Amino acid sequence: MGEILSLDCTLRDGGYCNNWNFREKNIEKIINGLAIAGVDIIECGFLTSRVSYNQDISKYTDLKQIEAFISKEANKSEYVVMMNLGEYKLEDLPDAAESVIGGIRLAFHKKSLNEAMTSCKIIKQKGYKLYMQPMVTMLYSDDEFIELISKANELNPYAFYIVDSFGTMDEDILLHYFQIADKEINENTYIGFHSHNNLQGAFSNCKSLLKSARNRNIIIDSSIYGMGRGAGNLNSELFLNELNSKYGKNYEIKPLLRIMDEVLSRFYNEKPWGYSLPNYLSAAHMVHPNYAKYLTSKEALLLEDMDEIFSLMDKDKAVEYDEEYINDLYMSYMSRENKNKDCIAEIQQKVSGREVLLIAPGASAKKEEEKIAKFVENNKPIVISINHEYAGCNVDYIFVSNIRRFNQLSEASRARVIATSNIHSGDIFATIDYKILLNDIDGVKDNAGLMAIKFAVEELGVNDIYLAGYDGYLKDSRLNYESDDLTVFISEESIDRMNIGMNCMIRKFKEKSNIKFITKTYLDIYGGNIL
Repeated sequence: MGEILSLDCTLRDGGYCNNWNFREKNIEKIINGLAIAGVDIIECGFLTSRVSYNQDISKYTDLKQIEAFISKEANKSEYVVMMNLGEYKLEDLPDAAESVIGGIRLAFHKKSLNEAMTSCKIIKQKGYKLYMQPMVTMLYSDDEFIELISKANELNPYAFYIVDSFGTMDEDILLHYFQIADKEINENTYIGFHSHNNLQGAFSNCKSLLKSARNRNIIIDSSIYGMGRGAGNLNSELFLNELNSKYGKNYEIKPLLRIMDEVLSRFYNEKPWGYSLPNYLSAAHMVHPNYAKYLTSKEALLLEDMDEIFSLMDKDKAVEYDEEYINDLYMSYMSRENKNKDCIAEIQQKVSGREVLLIAPGASAKKEEEKIAKFVENNKPIVISINHEYAGCNVDYIFVSNIRRFNQLSEASRARVIATSNIHSGDIFATIDYKILLNDIDGVKDNAGLMAIKFAVEELGVNDIYLAGYDGYLKDSRLNYESDDLTVFISEESIDRMNIGMNCMIRKFKEKSNIKFITKTYLDIYGGNIL
């Protein structure tokens, strides 16, 4: 059996979960905890010229910045950093003899192979152990992979990696690439494996690889708690325990558990990582996990919609994240032609000269139900509920922009539905183009409440609009909606952005129509005259 080395990438890959903001004391705690645990190789983060250095963040502009985090006590661990091709000026890289960092992991894409070879050569010349990380290894055909290895052999890297960037590899695919690498790569080069857990295969794949490795030296990447982008990585605590029980290793697991308790659990509670159906779909379609993250933020999509959007993606665009591209694709999908009968003119005639009451599903719509009912009795407005069937009074129409909300409606109510064009059904009253109701403020571009106001103001020409249930958003999502069935959990980082966006747009709409709230709202605390 060849040598098996563990490499922990918590501070680098885990940084995708918290923008690398681990805080200074925690970076030190993680690095030294891993050293106490006996982890062979500790990845301290990214080396990049694209940021200004901040001691709380595990991205560095100079290798000397890492020295303060590493204990002076002797330990067997080696320290490395990752460098994305083209993101660091190699002329600024000191000789390895002047640094506590022993190795550089260079990540590069297939299209940049020649440039990567030049950078690899410079890293080697400066005395560092070279770790070659060809991203999305599955994109290489067998012949291309052999050619890549041939070029790598000329540099004799310390390690050459199989990288499952999208968590797509199953055991057969992994072992196929490993067998090619094992046959073709120099005998003294370690073969590394970096996994992701989109298909829940990271641990089983690594166990299969170890059984097949025989005389080859192996490096396996993992992170504490599996912390990593999207579905996360192989869990260090699971993997090291496996090495202890099956391969005669003697790693200490308790230091990792302390790091989980004292540091990582807080990050997990704030922004969880791990298996999810959107991450499964991104892996199944071999697309960058950030596309799943983007589409997940769009509450109007079902998983089957996400699956269809992934199937429409250009293969060349799928590998590297392009937010403008996915936004255009999303908008195109949501604005598909709908052949349902358009009765907008009939609605315009009905609301002409009338007040309109829009009832959003905020908690105040339930708490102030009597007030709303009295307003309806006295003013006799046209009543439009938004994304739900409101039970507190008679409703003339239901405005729906979210397919999940539409599916929750009763069959009887659908004859009163005004739906945006992303919703396809033959039994609704009217359809309006999704795109024309969007606004240009991030976080609330497709907010249903704002889309309904825009519909009333710009498409129906309503002069007097009253709002109920437009509460805004509290940090405790359970308090935001009139019914638990309607609750959507929103990250704390999005709350202020959404409230500010709603406040801003309502003030803009007030320039065109008379808009008044009849129930309590939190949006007024964000400034401006919206009440």
